[in-house]
Parts: sequence; C-alpha cells; structure tokens
Amino acid sequence: MNLKQLTLVVAMLISLTTMAQKVAFTEYDLDNGLHVILHQDKSAPVVITSVMYHVGAKDEDPKRTGFAHFFEHLLFEGTENIGRGEWFKIVSKHGGKNNANTTDDRTYYYEVFPSNNLATGLWMESERMMHPIINQIGVDTQNEVVKEEKRLRVDNSPYGHFIEQVKLHLFDKHPYKHTTIGKMEHLDNATLAEFQAFNKKFYIPNNATLVVAGDIEIDEAKKLINDYFAPIPKGKAITRQSIKENPITKEIHGEYQDPNIKLPAIMLAYRTPSMKTRDAYVLDMISSVLSSGKSSRLQKQLVDKQKKAMMVGAFNMSQEDYSMYIVFAMPVGKTPLTELQTSMDKEISRIQTELISEKEFEKLQNKFENNFVNQNATVEGIANSLARYNMLYGNTNLINDEIKIYRSITREEIKAVANKYLKSNQRLVLNYIPKEKK
Repeated sequence: MNLKQLTLVVAMLISLTTMAQKVAFTEYDLDNGLHVILHQDKSAPVVITSVMYHVGAKDEDPKRTGFAHFFEHLLFEGTENIGRGEWFKIVSKHGGKNNANTTDDRTYYYEVFPSNNLATGLWMESERMMHPIINQIGVDTQNEVVKEEKRLRVDNSPYGHFIEQVKLHLFDKHPYKHTTIGKMEHLDNATLAEFQAFNKKFYIPNNATLVVAGDIEIDEAKKLINDYFAPIPKGKAITRQSIKENPITKEIHGEYQDPNIKLPAIMLAYRTPSMKTRDAYVLDMISSVLSSGKSSRLQKQLVDKQKKAMMVGAFNMSQEDYSMYIVFAMPVGKTPLTELQTSMDKEISRIQTELISEKEFEKLQNKFENNFVNQNATVEGIANSLARYNMLYGNTNLINDEIKIYRSITREEIKAVANKYLKSNQRLVLNYIPKEKK
C-alpha cells in the first residue's frame, strides 16, 4: 500500500468514526407533558428505560434539606402493584440491573434489561410515577438507610466534608449552599404529609424526561409508552425561583477541621457561571490544562518538579444555575499550605498572562475529542446524556453538537476566561486541616 492509499484509508476510518458517533434519536411529548426520547441501537440485545425528574437538592425547603436524595431511595419502596421489597427481585428475575442518583439539579432512575423485557422496564417506571406508596414504614426504613450512607460517605470518610464546606462559603442565598444528602435532623422532623406533598409536586410526568435506548423497535416502543404513561395525570405546573447571588468581591477565608484526616489540604474555589454558558466549556478546558494527566501544569510543577504536593487537581463542578471551579492540593511532609497556594496561583497566573502553546492546545483538543467518543460509547451513557441535555440544557442534540463548542474555543478565549473568573478577590481559600485530638 503506497502513502496515497494509506492516507485515503485513514481518512475513511476517521470519517466512519465520526459518523459512528452521531446519535440518532426521536423525541416527542405526551399530552400529560412527559417528554419522551427514543434511541435505537441494535448492537447488543439490551434496553435501557430511564426517567430523569427535574428535582434536586436546590428545590427543597431550606428547613427540609435532603428530600430529593431521600426520594432516590424512597421510590424503590414499592407501589400499588409492586409489593414492598419486591422491586429489586423483579429486576433480578428478569436478568436486569437498576440504580438511581441525585444531584442538586435532578434525580435519575434507570433499568437495564435484556431487550425482550422492554415492557417490564416501562411498567416499573410508570408504576414509580403513578402509583408510589409513600407510607410511614417506608419513610422510617429509608431514613435509617440515608443516615448510614451519610455516616459512611461523609461523616466518617476522609475529606468527606470538602464539598459541603466549599458550598457553604461560596453561596449565601442560593440553595446550592446546602448539601445534596441534607441534614438528618430535617428528615427526622419531617412529617409523612410533607413527604407525600413533595412527591405530588415533583414526581409528575410534566416534570420528567423518559428515555428508552437500545435494541428497540420505535413503533413498538411508542405504543408501550402510550399504554403505560399516557394514563398518568398531568401535575400542577412547577414555579421555580430564580435566586441570584451577589458577586464575590473580596477573598473569603475559611477553615475546617476534619477528625478523619492526618494530612491537610488547601482548596481555592471560585463561583462560576451555569454549565449552559460558553464560558463553562472554556473552564472545562482550563481544568484540563492545569491538572488532567501527568503532563498537566500543576502536576509537573507542584508534584514532579517542586515536590511540594503529593496530590493536586483542578475541576469545574458544573451545575444548572451556578458552577464551582475548584483547585486543590495536599502537601508533602510539612510544606506549608501557604506555599502550595503561592505555587497554584503562579500556574493560574500563567494561563491568565500567556497563551497556552500550540502543542498544548492540540493535545487539549484531542483529549476532548476522546472524551466525547467515550461519553457515547455505551447505550447506558447515551441514555443518561440524552436525558441530561434535554432537561438541564434544553437541547437534546447537544449529544452530537457539544463537541463543536469545544472545537471552536480558542487559545485567546482560554486566557480571557481565566482572567474573568479566576481572580483572587472572587474566591474562597479553604484550609482543610486535621482536627486536633484532646
């Protein structure tokens, strides 16, 4: 094969790969407001049925935090037609698996079944939406489950209060200042009527997106969806508050003493814009320059060259209303946290004052291309992305088009956005230190 032929083959392979990443989908609304998205993929005999509800920790009463996460557990308790404790047995019996997760912005439930069990998955999710049983025994049972989860993942986990402390200092008015898992005393003090009212308000078809993806026939799926979900009554329209934070104009200093750690850490945290903005995409790229991979700037300088940090990182924690950009480091030996801060600030300053190199920029673009491919590599990943882009971004086709945004970002934009948001007078400096034992 000569060079010309080889070039043609490579070009064809690249073209085929690009085409393979195009996610085809059908979307429509039922009369009750349920948004439906269908994606056919016959590469494996599996089907995903998933429902995303537009309810998260930010939608809670400030005196009743933790409700959305609590419902992630509670809505597995049972329905009028699925006995208590039977949910997971039914899934297992049909060769499936299922799970759920909650963020500040949404709650997501899903099942993965062999494709001949599509009707089972749709029936179960329609039962969860239409006939959930919210009773005292279920509330009491899940209250203990959530308390144990909090003990394991937060209270007794090293650095388990890290995000909690960042949110507490960065937000004053917005409910993002609360943790997703909430306060246990709020759950303890809640009445059964309050739980039932929360369910009636948020877990309704006109506050949900149903995604069915995998080895399906579109017409058959539409008929089953109509049979199971069309009879569910539309709920009352939800009025959401738009809560705006005052700008941070002076550096905030905080400290938290964690009894579960021996090594301190320092966090530099900035309040940044909604994940729907172009700047949020640029901040993702800045994170990658600073800390993604062994050749990233913070890793090379603080860990490899200066040997001041044993761990360092930067990430943009994107959310629907606001995001949090966090840079953190853990010291080697007795290196003062102030020294780590100086070194981190130096690397942030470099991005603010110098264009990243062409070589770095090419590597950055390749990394985001690769991330895009991996995100859509499984049917489960595609189902989640379809629901998320539709609900939180208002644009389902971002599953195909989001990579175009990253491709269009310039080196000049990276410098400008770093200057716009990563200012020392717009951030929190949090010293996260071991709690001294008396």
